[in-house]
Amino acid sequence: MARSAQAKITPMHFKTVVQADVPQGRNGKHQRIVATVLKDLDGLKAGSAIKIPLAELAESKEKVRSALNRATRKARRKVATASDASFLYVWNISSE
Repeated sequence: MARSAQAKITPMHFKTVVQADVPQGRNGKHQRIVATVLKDLDGLKAGSAIKIPLAELAESKEKVRSALNRATRKARRKVATASDASFLYVWNISSE
C-alpha cells in the first residue's frame, strides 16, 4: 500500500516555504509617496491643493495617480487630482 501512495505523489514545480515565513501585507512601490500625500492631505486647508513636482516622482504620474486612487477608495476618502506638464495637484473634496 505504501508503494501505491508514493506512485501518486507528483513532483513539485516550485519551492515551498513555511507559511509563517511568508510576508503579510502588500507594500507596493508607490506606498511611500501615497502615504506622504495622504498625510499632507490630512493637514491641508480647505481650498488648497498639494503641488507635487513630476520630476521628483520615481514612477509616472499615471501610476502614482492610480495608486493614490486605490488608497483613497480603500480609506473612503474623496480627493481630486489634476496635472500639467510639471506638477501633479491633489486636493480634498469637501463632503458639503
